[in-house]
Amino acid sequence: MSSQSIAVTGASGLVGTRLSRLLTAAGHTVSPVSRKSGEGNSIPWDPDRGILNPSRLNSVDTVIHLAGENIAGKRWNNSVRRTIRDSRVLGTRNLVNSLKGLSTPPQTLVCASAIGIYGDRGTEVLDEQSSPGTGFLAEVCQEWEQEAQAAAELGIRVVNVRIGVVLTSAGGALAKMLPPFRFGLGGIVGNGRQYWSWIGLQDVVRAIQFCAENSEINGPVNAVSPYTATNYDFTKILGSVLRRPTLFPLPAFMARIVLGEMADELLLSSARVTPGKLREHGFQFEQAELATCLKAELTGG
Repeated sequence: MSSQSIAVTGASGLVGTRLSRLLTAAGHTVSPVSRKSGEGNSIPWDPDRGILNPSRLNSVDTVIHLAGENIAGKRWNNSVRRTIRDSRVLGTRNLVNSLKGLSTPPQTLVCASAIGIYGDRGTEVLDEQSSPGTGFLAEVCQEWEQEAQAAAELGIRVVNVRIGVVLTSAGGALAKMLPPFRFGLGGIVGNGRQYWSWIGLQDVVRAIQFCAENSEINGPVNAVSPYTATNYDFTKILGSVLRRPTLFPLPAFMARIVLGEMADELLLSSARVTPGKLREHGFQFEQAELATCLKAELTGG
């Protein structure tokens, strides 16, 4: 694959930072799209307005759009839900609008999405052909992907990377789970039968790079490990890696008291998602097994 000029929104985030390093190491030129102007080769933008100087994108081959409000940063209320939605839907709309009228628009737009688009589906096996589900996150993801797909009208290849639970000790869901587990206070959430579709940080950035470089890939792509796990299995494996007991369950009602609506959509819902398109195109996972991923993240082994 020849080197590309790649613009990345959300480049300072957990995924964006690791991805930018990976792309640079692969020989690509990376330009962060940032609210802070004048920093190196960064491209200034305002999510409410789009790219402030769209002509800066004329020399860019690929745009990777990762920016969006943290869905688990605050307890959900009307204001927080609106911010979560607008940061994704309106931010993507304004980014795509910035691409219109360019003399040489990017060839590819890789836009983050999430497996939340499938909603709570029990034991149903889900791939990229599965229908969307219901609920707040499912609705946000559908609107998010629709805004990105509008770029296809400009002749741009569009990929919607539906990211699962990203496992890294540096942040996200795993980092929040670690303190009670390390004190031996961890346990299953709810009945433990809900499926958590996960992916290691190293594999998710490799999957995004893979989608950016592979011109045959378009549309939705599930970025999850091929070996999903129930919450019960996840709990037991995490406890084993940490060498701690997992005897303290978090009942569903207590999760709802602590987290409100967020508990149902993030902890208690079940999505058994498979990476059909990645496997079809030959992507090789480095951390396909949960124990392997957790050991690498938590013990360096």
